Formats: sequence, C-alpha cells, structure tokens
Amino acid sequence: MQLESGIGAVVTGGASGLGEATARALAARGVKVALFDLQKEKGEKVAAEIGGTFCAVDVTRDDSVEAGFACARAAHGQERILVNCAGTANAIKTAGRDRKTGDIRRFAAADFDRIVQINLVGSFRCIAFSAAGMLTLEPLAGERGAIVNTASVAAEDGQIGQAAYAASKAGITGMTLPIARDLSSEGIRVNTILPGIFNTPLLVAMPDHVRQALGAQVPFPQRLGEPKEFAALALSMIENAYLNAACVRLDGAIRMAPR
Repeated sequence: MQLESGIGAVVTGGASGLGEATARALAARGVKVALFDLQKEKGEKVAAEIGGTFCAVDVTRDDSVEAGFACARAAHGQERILVNCAGTANAIKTAGRDRKTGDIRRFAAADFDRIVQINLVGSFRCIAFSAAGMLTLEPLAGERGAIVNTASVAAEDGQIGQAAYAASKAGITGMTLPIARDLSSEGIRVNTILPGIFNTPLLVAMPDHVRQALGAQVPFPQRLGEPKEFAALALSMIENAYLNAACVRLDGAIRMAPR
C-alpha cells in the first residue's frame, strides 16, 4: 500500500511509546492519523503535533471502540490502515509464597482476565470493527487495507510472572493467520510484530543502570530497541503488498531467560 495523504490510519495506544512512534511515522508520510488511547492529555498533544485526531477509546468496550472509529472516520474518512499498539502487563506468579511471611498466594483469575481483555480481545475487537469498515472501500492496487498488530517476544519466551501477558501476546500471534485468511478475499492483509525490550515510557522511568543491564542482554545490537525502529517495521509491513500473515520478531536476537 502506498502511503500518502489520501490514506487514513488508526493507531491504538497512539499517545505514547510504540504507538506514538508509529503515528508520527505515518503522519510524516502524509497519512491522516487518528489516535485511540485513554491518555487524553498526551493523546491530544501528539495529535496536535502531527495534524491528527485524538479519540478517547477503551479497547475493552464495544461502545467505546465503535465511537472511536466514528470519531476517526468523521475526521479522516474510512481508514485503510490499523495498527494495534494498545496494551498493558502485570507480573504475578501463578502460585507462590510471600517472601516476607511465607503465605501462599495465587494469581487471581480476574487479574489474568484483565490483561487478556486489553491485549488480546481488545486487539481483536479493533480489528473486527476496522475490517468491517474497510470492506466498504474500493481496492487501491488490489488492496482495501492493511492491519499490523503488536505481540511480544513473551509470546514465545514468556518469563516468570508473565503467564497472563505471554498468553495474551501468544493469542495475538495465534490469530494472525486465521484472520489474514478470513480477510484475504477482501484484499486486507494482517501482520504482527513481536518486539523485544524497547525504550518505551515504562523503561524510561527505570534507573539508567537497569536499562543498560537490560540492553546488555541483547546479542546485537547491545541496546534497547527504539520505538522508531518498531515504526519502521510497521510501515514496511503496510507498504509491502506481498507480506501477509507474518509474525516477525524485532528483538536484536534476544531469547528471554526465565527471569
């Protein structure tokens, strides 16, 4: 798909991190970008800087997502691009002992479900809404749309305490092929990026020595990934018309240890 001013895009989680970098990269190519996020102040700031639109969206709710797409389409028309970056994580062992008291604790199913609802079901919900809209479009060079999802290397290398996060991200990789097959006859492609350790707001808040230690675990280059590198791969997936149903690790060759 050729990126130009006549193309509309929606980026979930677009107010910060990987989503913000992708939104900025798309806007730099002339694409009209709508940001879905719950961070209103940050989202509006980024949208103003890139000439885009901010829509407050909770990806766990049908009504919120539907309203978000209505907001985006009112501003830019029916999108041909969706990039799913909205997500979160927790770190809880399935069962274990409190280090101080020795009390046995288990991972509450509600906390597990919350991560799955945001990361996996939220991504699927946005895909379904967006793809239904894309079906109304006439193809451009044979394509109606392109969708890029964000999984994680945790989908394959889940660490201690990452049961929910790893399951949610493995679900994203697992649904990539069947969704691509579902949408293939309509000219819509679906691909997924599995990022490794990236220099996102979560890590920026950590002390320098911690971030340096994390970067040193990466075989090459020995550093954290930069959001602009994620954005570059997302744009490449959108532009390359023969790339479909691919799940690509972007991780500097790291394979995560148990902890």
